[in-house]
Amino acid sequence: MSKKKTNPTEKSQDEHKEVSANSEQEALQQQISDLNNSLKEQDEKFIRLYAEFDNYRKRSTKEKADYLTNASKEIIVALLPILDDFERAVVNNEKVEDPQVLKDGFTLIYHKMQQLMEAKGLKAMSTINEVFDYDLHEAIANVPVENADLKGKVIDQVEKGYYLNDKVIRYAKVVVGQ
Repeated sequence: MSKKKTNPTEKSQDEHKEVSANSEQEALQQQISDLNNSLKEQDEKFIRLYAEFDNYRKRSTKEKADYLTNASKEIIVALLPILDDFERAVVNNEKVEDPQVLKDGFTLIYHKMQQLMEAKGLKAMSTINEVFDYDLHEAIANVPVENADLKGKVIDQVEKGYYLNDKVIRYAKVVVGQ
């Protein structure tokens, strides 16, 4: 049996190929490691962003619920003096014998209520002799009229319509001439 003699240059080429393969493998391992670290960073950023958004959503939902529950507080506080006036009127009605005093008292309370509502943006619609408008009026009856000028116009108002800050909140119930 003969032993094959290896050429020293062949051995160094094999070693060089092996070292080169090892360095390529180390470089690939380093790239994989870098990509994994980058992925972890992106995952953490995403989780933080999602948590922030979830907190924002919960906070805005809570604020909206608080706003809705307290939205009527301002008007209720403004109505309390009028409620007090009504309570005083009820107590005084038992003692008053003059009906004109009762009428005047309730008229004063009515005007106070009307002024408060107007200050809060409530405005009554004017409807009599206006052209019927289905965006503002609700026709509950049509009545024949002799005067041609009144045809298609509101001739009677059964229930007032109201605007709140120029938006219709209650349609006027009207009788229309035909």
